[in-house]
Amino acid sequence: MTDLSGIVKAYDIRGVVGEQIDASIVRDLGAALARLIVAEGGATAVVIGHDMRDSSPGLAAAFADGVTGQGLDVVSIGLASTDMLYYASGTLGLPGAMFTASHNPAKYNGIKLCRAGATPIGEETGLVTIREDVEAGVPAGPGGGTTTVQDMLAGYAGYLRELVDISGGRRLRVVVDAGNGMGGHTVPEVVAGLPLDVVPLYFELDGNFPNHEANPLDPANLVDLQKRVVEEGADIGLAFDGDADRCFVVDERGEPVSPSAVTALVAVRELVRSPGSAVIHNLITSLAVPEIVREHGGQPVRTRVGHSFIKQTMAETDAVFGGEHSAHYYFRDFWRADSGMLAALHVLAALGEQAGTLSELMARYERYAASGEINSTVGDQAGRVTAVKDAYRDRAEFDELDGLTVRLADGAWFNLRASNTEPLLRLNVEAADDAAVATLRDEVLAIVRA
Repeated sequence: MTDLSGIVKAYDIRGVVGEQIDASIVRDLGAALARLIVAEGGATAVVIGHDMRDSSPGLAAAFADGVTGQGLDVVSIGLASTDMLYYASGTLGLPGAMFTASHNPAKYNGIKLCRAGATPIGEETGLVTIREDVEAGVPAGPGGGTTTVQDMLAGYAGYLRELVDISGGRRLRVVVDAGNGMGGHTVPEVVAGLPLDVVPLYFELDGNFPNHEANPLDPANLVDLQKRVVEEGADIGLAFDGDADRCFVVDERGEPVSPSAVTALVAVRELVRSPGSAVIHNLITSLAVPEIVREHGGQPVRTRVGHSFIKQTMAETDAVFGGEHSAHYYFRDFWRADSGMLAALHVLAALGEQAGTLSELMARYERYAASGEINSTVGDQAGRVTAVKDAYRDRAEFDELDGLTVRLADGAWFNLRASNTEPLLRLNVEAADDAAVATLRDEVLAIVRA
């Protein structure tokens, strides 16, 4: 019996190609998705896209074989960012499969699945059923499905430009680091004709990531962008991850902008369009986010980390927008899906609408100091979390919505949680200033890494 427990995660499928994931497994996963769709009385076709990794075209083709073998058709959109796949799922009204391992190294690949309208398929909403079907042995289907090819890039770009119009803003000089990922495919189409002078960095599609990892959450991968922004005298820098569903921002000084500040900025803009709406923020975003949402008449809603959880909560609350500190940004007008490109357009629009610098603009949304995400490889994750809880039991408040969140009397807080995709404990700390952050960070890490 096939064991998929190592690759089926909380909200996607991911593993090492050739060891954990291969064409045979992926073919069965495609068949299992098709069977789930048929059982639910859903669509008659599946839309499939893939990133630039060497293994992606072959895996996407194997998945398509599994789908068509069960009698459903396939619409192949070829090279795509993850948010472009969501656009295709939304506009075509079809369930979708995106082949990508996002920011993971080249040896990895995986699948993000959704129902029609980009509705996520996560652990609690279908992934377990798909896994069990494959593990039990997927029965042969009737066959007869066909595959057609459709180019969605121009439609995707046009749709984003309709949602955020920056054509009337001042001209901006923008350095974009695509990290050899899918931003190199989508950015040129999206920004064509806009009042932007784009300086491209690593736009060549290369799933081996020859310049740096396509993970802008790691400060080491922002160094080239920061340097180039200063050299070019640019107004702003943008960095996308491998599948371009996340966007990180660098200001004119080359300083990273907190994704929590971007979340607050976009929330304010969306609340102007939809007053009084709910805004989702995950539990590791800055406390400034719910504060600013309330100040602008919105209703902040706190949720777990992870796109499937946030999208589900957005549907339940009809939230206009959602943001994560990992730089995933979700939009009601984009089928509640995440789009790094759409968030980037919001920041560009806000910057272009006023005469000041980006650092001056973002100062309105930065209120506290934060550590950023600090990862620790730990053998006994549960034991280390318990040790931290024991250390703070008499001087803090706890909640366990997602991992362990500890709130101290002085307003400082931290969250310690196990990664959903990697064997890591992730720590995020926020406090009044950098010194307080450093003290609390070091105190917690000493326990975690003991």
